[in-house]
Amino acid sequence: MKRTTSLLLGVGGVVGALALWNQYQRYTTETVPYTVVARIGDVDLRRYPPTVLAETVADSRREAFGRLFRYISGANDADADLSMTAPVKIGDGDEGSNGVAIPMTAPVEVSGGDRRIPMTAAGSDSNGDADGVRMAFYLPEEYDAESAPRPTDEDVTIVAVPERTLAVRRFSWRPTERRLEREVNRLEATLSEASVPLAGEPFYMGYDAPGTLPFLRRNEVAVEVESAAAT
Repeated sequence: MKRTTSLLLGVGGVVGALALWNQYQRYTTETVPYTVVARIGDVDLRRYPPTVLAETVADSRREAFGRLFRYISGANDADADLSMTAPVKIGDGDEGSNGVAIPMTAPVEVSGGDRRIPMTAAGSDSNGDADGVRMAFYLPEEYDAESAPRPTDEDVTIVAVPERTLAVRRFSWRPTERRLEREVNRLEATLSEASVPLAGEPFYMGYDAPGTLPFLRRNEVAVEVESAAAT
C-alpha cells in the first residue's frame, strides 16, 4: 500500500510539474492578438488584425517545421542592427548566416494541400498528401511584410495577411486525423445552421509544444468567414 501511494504521489508530482511548465511556456510565448466579436454556440467569431507569416509547403509536417524553425533561429538575412529596434536576440544563424533569432509566436498554422483539414498537424504521423503540407509561423507584431527578415531558404516565403474574421472552435487532446475531421464537421455544422458564409477552407492552429500533456493542449480548427457575418 505504501509503495502504491508513493508511486501515485510521484506520478502526480511529475504531472503537476509538466502542467506548470506548460503554463509557463504559454505565459512566455507571444500569441497573435484577436478580438472576439460574436459567439455562436461553442464557436468564436474572432477579428484578427493584419499579420505576417513565414510560410512553407513541404512533403511532411516535420520537414515544414524544420524549415520554419531554422528561419526563426537565424536562417535569414537580417543584420545585427535589427536587434537595436526590435526585441529579438542576435544569433549565430544557420549554416554560418548572420541572421537574427526571432521569438516564437503562437499559434502555428497548418493546412494540407487540397485536403479540407490538415491531416499532418502536431501529433499526427501522416506525411501529407501529394500537394504537400502548408505550415506557417506567425511573426511578432513588430514586423510587417517589408521589415521581416528575409529567409535564406528559397522554400520559405514571407506572406502578409490582411485583417480577417475567423470562426474558431477550440478542443483539447491530440489533434489526430479523426479528431480534426470531427471538429471541422462540428464547426461547419454550427456555421451552416447560423447561415454564416465561409470565405476559405478550414485549417488547424496549434499552440503547444509536442510534449504537452494531451488534456492540457490547446488546439483550434478555424475557417475564414465573411466579415459581415460578425456585425
